[in-house]
Amino acid sequence: MADRWLLAGAEDGGVDVAPLGPDGLSAGPVRREADPAAAVRSRPGVARWVWRSTAEVCPRLLATGVRVERCYDIEAAETLLLGHEGRYGEPRSAAAALARLRGGPVPPDPPQRPAEPGAQSPLFEPRGVHVPAPDLIAVYAEQQRRIEATAHPDRMRLLIAAESAGMLVAAEMNHAGLPWRADVHRALLHDLLGERYAGGGEPRRLAELAEEISAAFGRRVRPDLPADVVKAFAQAGIKVTSTRRWEIEHIDHPAVKPLLEYKKLYRIWVAHGWSWLQDWVRDGRFRPEFLAGGTVTGRWVTNGGGGLQIPKVIRRAVVADPGWRLVVADADQMEPRVLAAISRDPGLMEVAGRESDLYQAVSERAFSGDRAQAKLAVLGAIYGQTSGDGLKNLAALRRRFPRAVACVDDAARAGEEGRLVRTWLGRTCPPAARTGDDATEEAGVPVTEEEQDPGAARPWVPGYASTDARARGRFARNFVVQGSAADWALLLLAALRRALADMAAELVFFQHDEVIVHCPEEEAQAVVTAIREAARLAGRLTFGETPVRFPFSTSVVECYADAK
Repeated sequence: MADRWLLAGAEDGGVDVAPLGPDGLSAGPVRREADPAAAVRSRPGVARWVWRSTAEVCPRLLATGVRVERCYDIEAAETLLLGHEGRYGEPRSAAAALARLRGGPVPPDPPQRPAEPGAQSPLFEPRGVHVPAPDLIAVYAEQQRRIEATAHPDRMRLLIAAESAGMLVAAEMNHAGLPWRADVHRALLHDLLGERYAGGGEPRRLAELAEEISAAFGRRVRPDLPADVVKAFAQAGIKVTSTRRWEIEHIDHPAVKPLLEYKKLYRIWVAHGWSWLQDWVRDGRFRPEFLAGGTVTGRWVTNGGGGLQIPKVIRRAVVADPGWRLVVADADQMEPRVLAAISRDPGLMEVAGRESDLYQAVSERAFSGDRAQAKLAVLGAIYGQTSGDGLKNLAALRRRFPRAVACVDDAARAGEEGRLVRTWLGRTCPPAARTGDDATEEAGVPVTEEEQDPGAARPWVPGYASTDARARGRFARNFVVQGSAADWALLLLAALRRALADMAAELVFFQHDEVIVHCPEEEAQAVVTAIREAARLAGRLTFGETPVRFPFSTSVVECYADAK
């Protein structure tokens, strides 16, 4: 039996399946089958299923109890390949890829379906132009050719495999849901906000604070309208440009304290109040619809529900099932360790090879034991805080860890000059719009002639940085680290998913440096070990053999809020 099979939705509601050869082309006839779950179950030896979109296929497979070990997501691969070719932002659908292959007009991508709390999307939900199995095979085969044309085909293959694995993990987390106690949530809201008034107005505590703020200003003020608050401060002889905490918390005025409290509680009411609870929590689970690779850096987002911004106080509602536990794991100082791995700086790799506090170790080498200064310097190098004290800290860091600082400096320079910048595995940060025969460059590594991509207009992605060259440079500086960290995290998830396959444990939550596993109490220590081993394996697969370690702080708790 072939180790790769295509699974394509058919217009009559069935599926087409076909074996694939090493070149990506069909290695046998395309067969129509009525039941996708049966098609997968009848081929247990398939090493990897190839399909248009995991989000299209996986939900209903999971609903019928079918779990796929590995997949290749054609549309996820298209996104990565377009980025690598300097064409990020072009339509990424299979229909668009087919049109480019055939030289026809390229259709736009369909708009993202808005999240529908509690809804189950149908299998092979029509989104855009239908692509028949033979054409989908042609797109897949062409992608294999394009992968081989990259500077590092092995890395690109690994990146696409990791992104596809992330799509599987996201689908399974959406299916499992994060355990959520609605009764605990309601009690929290009552304690924080007080009673709800009829008609959907502000709850009692917010109304009280609004009255207190108005009294402090001596006139009626709407604290939910920043412009009204700024005007009230101006009338009191205090000039502010916004109501952000950092700008107003040091002002000596009686309205400040209740205003800060109002803003904190207002965010909870709007983002995680009673309406949110009614919309997003069903049958004891919160399902925010995780979207793997939702940003240009590879970090995840959620399609509704604000799943990656759960306030600490609301985490008290995230409670394990009876007899189960939550294993909450945070990667320790992940991005500086990633910088060590991608820069190959001997000194920083040695420091990052310890499982102890990285910033303290850096401080002992370059900052006379001042941990706070060392942390500011490392984060400043990554995030571009290179003026004032940041400049002095960066100079000290450069003297002790020259290759690490050069890695992000080179990326920043490439970003400012409008060149492509890539993660270690080849995820690409798009540059500003330009045309011409400019060569691209991997971060710190000159490219070969085969990588040059003449002539294409390359738009900067809006929303990630302004079109100012310096802002692009700051974003590119961070991209090589944050994007490489996202690539490593995908391989961590893939390894952890595989380790948990024979357990009752389930992955239920992930953001860029934190993962939560819901498991029976007796499996908790095995899960802790699995996370540690998955981090080690992901580091080796992503960056090769280096001294760098990726330790996790783990907590085994019944309630998310109790995690350290």
